[in-house]
Amino acid sequence: MAALIRRIISTAKAPAAIGPYSQAVLVDRTMYISGQLGMDPASGQLVGGGVQAQTRQALVNMGEILKAAGCGYENVFSTNYPARAAYQVTALPRGGLVEIEAVAVLGPLTSAP
Repeated sequence: MAALIRRIISTAKAPAAIGPYSQAVLVDRTMYISGQLGMDPASGQLVGGGVQAQTRQALVNMGEILKAAGCGYENVFSTNYPARAAYQVTALPRGGLVEIEAVAVLGPLTSAP
């Protein structure tokens, strides 16, 4: 069996990981993007403006991580969704109001019948 290639994805255009994890990990053609908070990558602080502003910033951060891997939002599942991870926490890091994670596939993808 051929070995799969694992690559750590990192960019300064998204906030650095707060703990012992990577912004994203690419295994073969599947990328697992760690949960993104609505933090400004330059200041390292949560953006003001409430949950909508933090959601927007979290998605911008995710977009920068996707770009660092050579792809974009079109590589994130938008139909035929992947298995879901849902969890509840008492509080997000740094008092965040939202955290968004994603799974992306680089390259063309065809669904089996």
